[in-house]
Amino acid sequence: MTSLTSGSDQQSAGSGTGGSVNKRRIGTMFAGLLVAMFLASLDQTIFSTALPTIVGELNGVDHMLWVTTAYLVAATIMMPIYGKMGDLLGRKNIFIAALTLFLVGSVVGGLAQDMTWLIIGRAIQGLGGGGLMILSQAIIADVVPVRERSKYMGVMGAVFGLSSIAGPLLGGWFTESIGWRWAFWINIPLALLAIVFAVVFLKLPRHKVAVKLDVWGILTMAVAVTSIILVTSWGGTQYEWNSPQILALIALAVVSAAAFVLAEHKAAEPIIPLKIFRSRNFVLATAAGLVIGVAMFGALSYLPTYLQMVTGVNATVSGFMLIPMIVGLIVSVTGTGQIASRTGRYKWMPLASMAVIGTALSLMSTLTIDTPIPQLLAYLFVFGLGIGLGMQILILIVQNSFPNRDVGTATASNNFFREIGASVGGAVVGALFSSRLSTLITDRMSAAGDGTAIDTNSLTPAAVNAMPEAVRDIIVSAYNDALTPVFLMLVPMVVIGFVILLFVKEVPLRATLDEVPKS
Repeated sequence: MTSLTSGSDQQSAGSGTGGSVNKRRIGTMFAGLLVAMFLASLDQTIFSTALPTIVGELNGVDHMLWVTTAYLVAATIMMPIYGKMGDLLGRKNIFIAALTLFLVGSVVGGLAQDMTWLIIGRAIQGLGGGGLMILSQAIIADVVPVRERSKYMGVMGAVFGLSSIAGPLLGGWFTESIGWRWAFWINIPLALLAIVFAVVFLKLPRHKVAVKLDVWGILTMAVAVTSIILVTSWGGTQYEWNSPQILALIALAVVSAAAFVLAEHKAAEPIIPLKIFRSRNFVLATAAGLVIGVAMFGALSYLPTYLQMVTGVNATVSGFMLIPMIVGLIVSVTGTGQIASRTGRYKWMPLASMAVIGTALSLMSTLTIDTPIPQLLAYLFVFGLGIGLGMQILILIVQNSFPNRDVGTATASNNFFREIGASVGGAVVGALFSSRLSTLITDRMSAAGDGTAIDTNSLTPAAVNAMPEAVRDIIVSAYNDALTPVFLMLVPMVVIGFVILLFVKEVPLRATLDEVPKS
């Protein structure tokens, strides 16, 4: 296996017995990686406040879930591919290719005239976006030991938090001023800047390795992931859970997942090598990351819509209302990175993360339409604090379990399963929420003696605010009562995540890079 760093690079990148960190070289490279990470994470949040208006304009509220999940599904499928190819071929050219794909998807989405076009654009973005965070994390892992890396990972988490603030605010501002399409157009200068950074500052050696692509692994994985998302998206909404369509998709998911395992067992260079599951810490940290993904994206998928509908604020203000959550995330993710680097102790962090997330979800399940806004914001702060406590540390636990020659594959595999959790979490919450919302609105309109038919697919905050007060009150209360119980449903899963983490072995974070044979 070839190395991504030369022998001199490893000496300059190491710490402790391996030498001092070349801070100037790493700092310049790190700046470029942060631009790419900001781009990818911004695109996951910029649609949150704009989405209610976008789908209302394109008459596709029933497809709203796919604007998010199309990106997540495509990104999830590509993650292990990028990770493996980066380990084998080097990461620079692959990184640039991922940025280019993301750029193309942004152009397609910006030109969308209907929901199908919009979703296709988001899927293309996902094909590129799946590599941006994975490759950024793997590139910094090539030159910085795990012990020192925790500080860098903390900064990466902070960038994720900052983009999470900027995303909803920009999405809301674009929607109410120059138009929601600028949520796509803004990616063009950022992507071009990231490409320039990659070309100029990423000084990684090229590899000339004959690679036999794991075609069957890729195909069976894609079928399995897509089937799982379709089941969680359509089950109980478009189709009954016991309908032939859903049962067929479940069968397809099981069969394709089994075929994927078989393909990986036989592949010369599997995209997710089965041997990585021999690491107990990898399995436990990945399972815990999946739990955080379900909780985080399951809640975030509909929080902006909830804030706009229930509190009556516009898209921009709902973006501001998410700031306490992001502040909590930034505080905890940067703090844990510094503490882990200084002390080398980290097991307590993801455990605390599960406890805090569970508490926050329980508090959020008690929200009503009369809950004071400061109280709601406090709950969001606690939620962000919990996510930040475990988000980056779990990745470090995975990276600390493998030699550097496998760090891309291990990191990608961890993120792969976490994103499956995010996709399933968003889909399950969306399915439960949509089904409950339709039922509650119908029942309450009938109970009020109002025979007016409400098309939930065309509901937007502006449309609801323009309705008669009696009808508006019914819809607002239905939004609250449809979403808040779902938060409580996520708590038992978080408790399971806490129990899983009790069995993680706290292995000291490595202070030096691995010795990897030269190419």
